[in-house]
Amino acid sequence: MAKIISFQGAKGAYSDLACRAMYPDMETLPCLTFEAAFQAVLDGDAQYAMIPVDNTLAGRVADVHHLIPRSGLYIVGEHFQPIHHNLLGIKGSQIKDIKMIHSHIHALPQCRNFIKTLNVQTNVQADTAGSARNVAEMNDPAHAAIASALAADIYDLEILKETIEDADHNTTRFLVFSTQPLTELPKNKQLMTSFTFEVRNIPAALYKALGGFATNNVQMTKLESYVGAHFKVAFFFADVLGSPDDENLALSFEELNFFAKDVKILGTYPAHIDRF
Repeated sequence: MAKIISFQGAKGAYSDLACRAMYPDMETLPCLTFEAAFQAVLDGDAQYAMIPVDNTLAGRVADVHHLIPRSGLYIVGEHFQPIHHNLLGIKGSQIKDIKMIHSHIHALPQCRNFIKTLNVQTNVQADTAGSARNVAEMNDPAHAAIASALAADIYDLEILKETIEDADHNTTRFLVFSTQPLTELPKNKQLMTSFTFEVRNIPAALYKALGGFATNNVQMTKLESYVGAHFKVAFFFADVLGSPDDENLALSFEELNFFAKDVKILGTYPAHIDRF
């Protein structure tokens, strides 16, 4: 299979940047939607898909957590990508020329303090890289984009101001998906396991289902619920440290199965170094 990794967005998106950071020897494949990025892997057009799931400022990425359990793919890695926003304009333009700034719905508020210093309007677009591409096509010094330095390079734009984000801890967590789970796990790295489950319709079901993780000293780093029909919350996505081959995690899953149903392990994979 060709060494290709798919992502949602245009060339130069932060997902593209994450792909290149984690897999510098792979070709990146832009896709219009998250579903299309998953499908590229299922169809054999890409070996992996790089999908954002959480951001330290914006929270979880909308729709992704509903797509993951139905994707038919396995999680084989995670990547933490620092997000550094830049103000991009056409070559020869200046900040004083700008009347309109274009970017993603999350990127604009993440640069609110900087934008407030300018007497400009803002325009929400589908993604940061797409806004950079559009600014390049307009070729008008009155229009600028907030996007990555990679987007500036791809669309031949000038970086008018670097690192304009309000918070220096702005980071997005990405998960990497493949058609097959990892079979050879590294022995010298901390591992993560992601799984979904549905609690049984009994009193204190979630408390009982998770009790085994506490008593077996398993650290849970993420627990998110899904709202189902009639607003009945019974389906959960979780991340824990460790591998199901570890005795304490194996015992935890054994207890989970007493109080939950449809327990599905989505993957066991190396934890990103920035987690520790």
